[in-house]
Amino acid sequence: MSFERWAPRVTHNPSTLREGTNPGSFANPPDIGGPLSFSSPDTPGMPPPSSRSAWDFLPSGWRREAGGCQAPAGFRPVTQLEHARLGSITEQMRRVAERERHLSAEQVRDEVAAGRMILPCNTVHYGYRSAGHGLDPMAIGRASVTKVNANMGASPVSSGTREELDKLEWAERWGADTVMDLSTGGNLDECRDAIVRHARVPIGTVPVYSMVIGRRIEDLTEQVIMDTLLQQAKQGVDYFTIHAGVRRAHLPLIKQRLIGIVSRGGSLLAKWMLVHGKENPMYTHFDEICDIMREYDVSFSLGDGLRPGGLADASDAAQLGELDALGELTERAWRKGCQVMVEGPGHVPFDQIEYNMKLQRRICHGAPFYVLGPLVTDVFPGYDHITSCIGATAAAYHGASMLCYVTPKEHLGLPKKDDVKQGCVAYKIAAHAADVALGIPGSRDWDDRLTKARAALNWEKHFEEAFDSDLARAYHDEDLDVDTDFCAMCGHDWCSVRISKEIAEFDSGKAEGYQRARVITSPALNAEQRALLERRGVLPPEEIHRLASKTRRVLAAEPGHKAACHSDLANDAAAQELQENLIQLRRPPAAE
Repeated sequence: MSFERWAPRVTHNPSTLREGTNPGSFANPPDIGGPLSFSSPDTPGMPPPSSRSAWDFLPSGWRREAGGCQAPAGFRPVTQLEHARLGSITEQMRRVAERERHLSAEQVRDEVAAGRMILPCNTVHYGYRSAGHGLDPMAIGRASVTKVNANMGASPVSSGTREELDKLEWAERWGADTVMDLSTGGNLDECRDAIVRHARVPIGTVPVYSMVIGRRIEDLTEQVIMDTLLQQAKQGVDYFTIHAGVRRAHLPLIKQRLIGIVSRGGSLLAKWMLVHGKENPMYTHFDEICDIMREYDVSFSLGDGLRPGGLADASDAAQLGELDALGELTERAWRKGCQVMVEGPGHVPFDQIEYNMKLQRRICHGAPFYVLGPLVTDVFPGYDHITSCIGATAAAYHGASMLCYVTPKEHLGLPKKDDVKQGCVAYKIAAHAADVALGIPGSRDWDDRLTKARAALNWEKHFEEAFDSDLARAYHDEDLDVDTDFCAMCGHDWCSVRISKEIAEFDSGKAEGYQRARVITSPALNAEQRALLERRGVLPPEEIHRLASKTRRVLAAEPGHKAACHSDLANDAAAQELQENLIQLRRPPAAE
């Protein structure tokens, strides 16, 4: 056939059984153990991968040998990186190999030793297993499947510890591989402790939030920084976002941005530097921070405090200048024996995503990249779980190892329980789509099972294989609660799947084990499935106005006007008084 002259290079097949007619993945060969492990082909002009790895940044006194390293006499390894460098396979690495079926424990060890994979596993959190909870070890890296993080946390005006534990359980149910507690209100220590004790996934935090609770950012000292980090490490937090890459020299580059600094940690530290006229204390004291984190094997998530908050500011000098600093910090952390991943943007036009992923791969020597989105357009608030998971799929295909979810409430408010689900589902789609495209072995097996069920018109197996079985069943049974050999969209006579199944020469719909034994009546919709259908419609305008006006009433705004708590309309004292009223909204009424 004439198309064969344009046939792409096919390197491997993401289907274990190589079923179907798909020729296989167009991505690079797997190259596990090298810098191009599960990678996309480079568009011409992209930065090539770094020739260096964590092996090139050993601590002082260490010596590289065949099959590992020689540490100084009396050294006791603590972190997974240190164990891997010494050639040891830990029980955490063995558990990761059980979960990542395409990797051996030896491959996990070698990827950790190279710095291309991390196992976020605080020794305290891991120790909670005996109490019935405890961390189930997982890996973040290009050799593993793409991971998804869910953000949660109480704010000064919404939620609390009980609500956050509910969201934790909900996020775990809907596939979050890690969870970040970003609480800025309520009892932060209590909430964090409860989350770590209940979580089976790694927990991350942004410690600078706790550092400024009850004080001005200007009053932040080295002692406060170290005390806060030590406290959270002792609680069992598995990874810290540390915004040490925001340098004083970067701040003039922010002046012409449309939206300035959108990272909370980045903006706080920028203000500290401007007030004091000094370098970022997180950068200045980075070695001491490494020492605390190493003691409990807390992984670094080197924060992107200058990430772009809109397409207009993407890939600018400030963002890339910070990335260069993060490369230096990656090397310093490796020399201290700490595990490292690097955080990335943000809001990025679709055409610039590959460049951003591959520039980080080079500058940070293959350290795992953990990205927020990226959002590929700014004009769909309320739908940013969609605008961002489009970018997230591209990011994971081109180099990201973990995707931080975005919910429909992004830019608008604190996510509620259903927002958490919507964000998790959107990002599980993005991560899985990238894994299939990269050809990670076995990644398409799930898709193939559902395809065979769909081809056989076996609705029960179809629902069983669906990521959200309740939703799939509810949507089907809304129109047809009988197990038919067609769906309500096509009807019997127009069902192409049924017609293909009946053509004797076709294999379609005839897979062994997928044939229906008999036609059955589907079970009645349960309460959860009915609730899913009830939420499908939009709220009527009067209900939207009723919900939206409750805050206006509490703040005693005049009819037809909003409360003057915007920083452009009220002075600090007036705004603070109104914010105190807002906080009352989430507090239970006093007992009479």
